[in-house]
Amino acid sequence: MDVPIHPRKAQIVYFSHGGGPLPILGDPGHLAMVAFMKALPARLRRPKAVLVISAHWEEERATLMGAERPPMLYDYYGFPKEAYEISYPAPGSPDLARRIVEVLGASGTPAAIDPKRGFDHGLFIPMKLMYPEADIPCLQISLLSSLDPKAHFELGEALSPLAEQDILIMGSGFSFHKMQAFDWGGAKARDRGNDEFQDWLIDVCAGKREKKDRKDALISWEKAPSARYCHPREEHLLPLHVCAGIAGDEPAELVFDDYILGKRAVGFLWP
Repeated sequence: MDVPIHPRKAQIVYFSHGGGPLPILGDPGHLAMVAFMKALPARLRRPKAVLVISAHWEEERATLMGAERPPMLYDYYGFPKEAYEISYPAPGSPDLARRIVEVLGASGTPAAIDPKRGFDHGLFIPMKLMYPEADIPCLQISLLSSLDPKAHFELGEALSPLAEQDILIMGSGFSFHKMQAFDWGGAKARDRGNDEFQDWLIDVCAGKREKKDRKDALISWEKAPSARYCHPREEHLLPLHVCAGIAGDEPAELVFDDYILGKRAVGFLWP
């Protein structure tokens, strides 16, 4: 597939990053996700930096990683020893962190920099699959601890000047995240509630809608079919709100629709 060239235009993607370190450990329930992430860079222009909105970091105000050489943050437990030996030695980007704080400040959005925060698995799992050489500067921005969907869409709108930068913006979450419903053996049982919500996301994000309609739908996501079944807590959905806010009027392209840990999940790309 030929990729059109848009100089200094950000690429934005939202996807499901799987269960902890399992994608790296060869878990069969992640085969589709691993194949997708390994193939995704071929669909992208190589970015100068990667900004990750991770479901695994919440702060009172938007906070950027500021370390030049971020450490690893193994934010999971109960896995084999090798899960705590995973390394992703990509450089950070303190300059980009400062620029993003300035961009947010210009819109009146409070922001801060954490100079010690490390890469959590919302970054290092997908990046290790996508860019194993670890030679692209990476940083993360936190979610807001309020978990307010409107505030997260507006955070994306405040970040929209980044769309003119040659960076990859990744919303790293999971479009289905009811832990008790996952099949850790990877069996793909039909789940009406799972399907209803994924179909709703596809319609909202990839359908022909005006920006206001898309924004209103995402802000009111709890009204969607089976919304709270799929997301008892919404931290894995909200990176999508930030991505959609950055993308603005553009509909997304559906780039992933498959099973992870026995549940259907979707991913979107704004190329």
